[in-house]
Amino acid sequence: MTRDEVLTYIKRLHGHQRHDQLIALRSLFTWAKRNGIIFRNPTSRIKVGQYEYAVLQPLVPTQVDRSVAAATTPATRLILALAAVHAARVANLMLDDVDLGNRRLTIAARARPLDDLTLKLLLDWLEHRRRRWPNTANLHLLINNQTANMTSRASNHWISAAMRGQDATLERLRVDRQLEEALTHGPDPLHLAEVFGLDEKTAMRYADSARALLEQAAEQHLQ
Repeated sequence: MTRDEVLTYIKRLHGHQRHDQLIALRSLFTWAKRNGIIFRNPTSRIKVGQYEYAVLQPLVPTQVDRSVAAATTPATRLILALAAVHAARVANLMLDDVDLGNRRLTIAARARPLDDLTLKLLLDWLEHRRRRWPNTANLHLLINNQTANMTSRASNHWISAAMRGQDATLERLRVDRQLEEALTHGPDPLHLAEVFGLDEKTAMRYADSARALLEQAAEQHLQ
């Protein structure tokens, strides 16, 4: 295969397909050259380029409502609220991360104020936890029948089980919350990094998506 043939092939592809196919071809031909199967790598001078992510889209209310309806236990209701309100990954949260007296919750080493909804769901869960496993030594906030007798955290499979199959999965809810922050307070990656502890690249992606959505909304308003 020649360089021109590779260019002809990838010209028909766009976005992540072009990116992924070119990466795969480069890996294949690099291996083939290293093992003496070919003498020239036809992809060696073709730049992969930076992958351009699609604009993140907010969830619609009906999607969120279906996930809320699926959360039927104290644990799943709290898990959903922590994702949707605080964009939190909950597996590693500890009891010491909850400060009920000062209405604070520490997530990713950042203390955040507890809203009324999350506070109520936390109290409901802690009461259920105390009644169900009064003698547990597990200091993780979220435990179940398996982990109550150990000190390890609950599995991601158990944590996400209630939202599996929903449009508004826990990950989508976290993304939606961070995107909402960018839309509400402006597409400022520094603000997003400070609030959610995001790395620079991730914060910029949310900011770019929020900026694109705001521009689209402005254009539609003028039409």
